[in-house]
Amino acid sequence: MTATPFVSTEIATQPELWRQVSARFAQYGGALPEAGQRVAAVGCGTSWFIAMAYAALREDLGQGLTDAFAGSEFPAGREYDAIVVISRSGTTTEILDLIRNTKLPTVAITGTVGSPITELADQTIMLDFADEQSVVQTRFATTTLALLRASLGQDLEQAAADAETALTIDVDELAKLEQVTYVGTRWTVGLAHEAGLKQREAASAWTEAYPAMDYRHGPIAIAQPGRGVWIFGEPPAGLIDDVRATGATIVHHAELDPMASLVIAQRVAVAKSLALGLNPDQPRSLTRSVILPD
Repeated sequence: MTATPFVSTEIATQPELWRQVSARFAQYGGALPEAGQRVAAVGCGTSWFIAMAYAALREDLGQGLTDAFAGSEFPAGREYDAIVVISRSGTTTEILDLIRNTKLPTVAITGTVGSPITELADQTIMLDFADEQSVVQTRFATTTLALLRASLGQDLEQAAADAETALTIDVDELAKLEQVTYVGTRWTVGLAHEAGLKQREAASAWTEAYPAMDYRHGPIAIAQPGRGVWIFGEPPAGLIDDVRATGATIVHHAELDPMASLVIAQRVAVAKSLALGLNPDQPRSLTRSVILPD
C-alpha cells in the first residue's frame, strides 16, 4: 500500500476521542448500570474483549458482580439487572438474537446510526463519532472502554496523555518479532486478548494471549529469541525474570496506562501488516460485521 491506511488515521484519533467521551459522560451515564447492580457484558470478537476488561474492572472497583460473555455463549437462564451489549456495527447476528430472546434490560453501545440494535435494545449509547472505515477495530473499542471506565468513576485524562505518548514510540523493531504472546492480569487480560487479535487480523500473524499467572503453565515453552512477551499492567512476581531466561523480548510499558500500551500494539499490528505487503484495512476472510443467514 502507498496511501496511509484508514486504520492508522483512526488509531491516531484515540487520545482526543477518549477525552471527548469522558467529557460527554453526563449524557450517557444514565443508561449504564449503577453500582451494586448485577451485570452481564456481552460482545463478539473485539467487543467481547472490551466486555471482559469492563467486567473485571467493575468488580475490582467494588461496583457489583459483573460477568462477560461472547455473544453466542450467554447463559439464557441466568438473572441480571442489566445486560450491556457492545457492537460497533449494530448488526452482529449473535448480539441481535440475544436481545430478541431475553427479557432482561439491555443497554447497547454501538457506532452505527440506524442499525437494528438501536430498535431492539431498551437503551442505546451512540458513539458514531468513534466509528471506523477500516474493518479492523481500534478507536471504537477503546472509546467504548474509555466510556465504561468513566462510568466507574475513573479519570481518563492521564490515559489520553499516555496514548499521545504511545503514538510517538518507534514500533519498527517490535513489528519484526516473529511471534508475540500478550499477557495481563484482571481487567488487562481483555486488553491482552485484543492486542493479540489485532496482529492476527491485520497481519495474519501468530499471536497468543493469556492471564499472566497462567502463562508459565505451558505457554512459556514457545518463548525464545526473536519472539516477544508483551505484558499489560503489573506483572506477577518473577515473571519478567522467567521470560528473560528464555531469551524472548520483554515488552512492558509500565509507565503508561494499559490502554495506551494497547495503542502501541495496534500500531505494531499495522506496521507488521504493511511490512508483509498486506492491507490492514481489509484483512483476508473478514468483514465489518458477521451477519449469519437465517
